[in-house]
Amino acid sequence: MAGTSTATAGPSTHPSGDKRFVMLEAAMRRQQYQQSALIEVLHAAQQLFGYLDLGLLHYVARRLKLPLSKVYGVATFYHLFRLKPPGRHTCVICTGTACYVKGADRLLEAAQQRYHIGAGETTPDGELSLVTARCLGACGIAPAIVLDDVVHGFVEPDNLLNLLEERLVRGSP
Repeated sequence: MAGTSTATAGPSTHPSGDKRFVMLEAAMRRQQYQQSALIEVLHAAQQLFGYLDLGLLHYVARRLKLPLSKVYGVATFYHLFRLKPPGRHTCVICTGTACYVKGADRLLEAAQQRYHIGAGETTPDGELSLVTARCLGACGIAPAIVLDDVVHGFVEPDNLLNLLEERLVRGSP
């Protein structure tokens, strides 16, 4: 790149100059760059950057001396990791056995039809991300959802849509 010098970019800096990389390096250094700390490093990266884009996954793979396929595999396996910027609001629908048996599929279908997005997608206006989880650990209140970090149980499709409308239309935090 013309006019860009990476000669000063040491192991704890990034050519972009983004200070978040310095903090990510500190997190990896605390873990002694151990490959077994991959999940902790990915959590730190997501906390700093908001989500894990492919460039960030490349960076982590290079610094931990892991194949990109391993880093990508871990990032896509766990539902808490995001590979795209999240919406302003997030709705997680549990699809675990108890929730599924009690109607989680109807919840997912209702949200998908209303907002014209699939699981793992965000509305074009960036307002809502719809996510599924294998289990929320809330089987006693199945079917369960998490809307902006608040767990709701015994949710029916109409109730879900009302909760979402209230959050999105009225701008509730």
